[in-house]
Amino acid sequence: MNEKQVPLTMAAYRLAVLPGDGTGREVMSEALKLLALFEEKSPISFEIKHIPCGGQYYLETGDEWPKGSFEYCRDESDAILLGAIGWPDARLPNGDMAGGQTILGLRSGLRLYANVRPVKLYPGVMHKVHGVHKQVWDPKQVDMVMIRENTEGLYHSLLRRMEQRALGQKDDPIVIEEFPGLDGEVAWDPRPISRKGSERVIRFAFDFARHRQKKLGKPQSITCVDKSNVTRGCQLFRKIFREFSESNKDIVTKEAYIDAFTMWIVRNPEQLDVVVLPNMFGDIATDLASVLQGGMGMAASANLGPKHMLFEPVHGSSPKYAGKNVVNPIAMLQSVQMMFEALAYRAEDKNLDKCADILQKAIQSHFEEGGIVTYDLGGNASTSEVGQAIADRCEKLLIEEFQ
Repeated sequence: MNEKQVPLTMAAYRLAVLPGDGTGREVMSEALKLLALFEEKSPISFEIKHIPCGGQYYLETGDEWPKGSFEYCRDESDAILLGAIGWPDARLPNGDMAGGQTILGLRSGLRLYANVRPVKLYPGVMHKVHGVHKQVWDPKQVDMVMIRENTEGLYHSLLRRMEQRALGQKDDPIVIEEFPGLDGEVAWDPRPISRKGSERVIRFAFDFARHRQKKLGKPQSITCVDKSNVTRGCQLFRKIFREFSESNKDIVTKEAYIDAFTMWIVRNPEQLDVVVLPNMFGDIATDLASVLQGGMGMAASANLGPKHMLFEPVHGSSPKYAGKNVVNPIAMLQSVQMMFEALAYRAEDKNLDKCADILQKAIQSHFEEGGIVTYDLGGNASTSEVGQAIADRCEKLLIEEFQ
């Protein structure tokens, strides 16, 4: 789990709030509404710094975010909450996505090496299969956590560029290589996977599985997913996973190649507990896994490092739905729940831990009891209506707990 070596000393938790682009701004409004409620009805409090950012901000100002934003997130925040990044035609002169230094620069610059994405199906959540909403999987079959290495692999060069831009530095020089057998124009990306990077995320996965084992009261397995039958980076990743397996005999370990794993995850999700993957494979497989829980609108995530943490819904900015108040806010609200849980663990704050449990209970009971849902789950409720419904449930639980 998250390291504890950086205790929080302030009475109020310092949050950097970055709404980002498109529907990210709309779901962030629901998160802020929820934070205000928890401040009002519980002992916890927040010091919130709003930071505009993203592609839309770039088109308006020529900057991806205000100067000093990276330093604020690094030096003056206990947690970062992000909506979504990305907007059509918002590109930097070199072709990179405008706003990338916000999310990618923070991931790289703050060493947020573990991307944690829970995949949990709530009772009552329908899946859209072949255009029809229905319950395909038993909720008991789908309850896993996918842990993606977050700072290396195929995205390393882009992450490094974004970190350098965030710090006001020049990009690393581009090294030109020749590729025998290829003619004409060639574009390429290196895929470095290091022992240090692999060890820290795999160690995190084992610690997380042990924590989850204790919390759920049942054994947990870890599945390593890679392409070690072909690529050298994955061979190192698999080698290090096996080293950890040898020294952690109390945890059941499994192995899979990414191509076969895409079949496993939809055919036998009940066989998966904790999954650890290199960066690119983790990015793709977690989007596929979101189908098991009702879609991207249900998929939350945490980006964790030794000193910092950032929380965001997995979905993007959904430009075609922006301004319509129709997207699912649950992924954002679930990301807030993960933030509560991680902050509580790091600060050993029992009140915040209770708040995390309250928010989790509110979300689960909402679906179990047939609460209103947005279009992606077969309903017609608005973003704000679903957000308010979750807030109303939280308010009742908060009064019971603290007043």
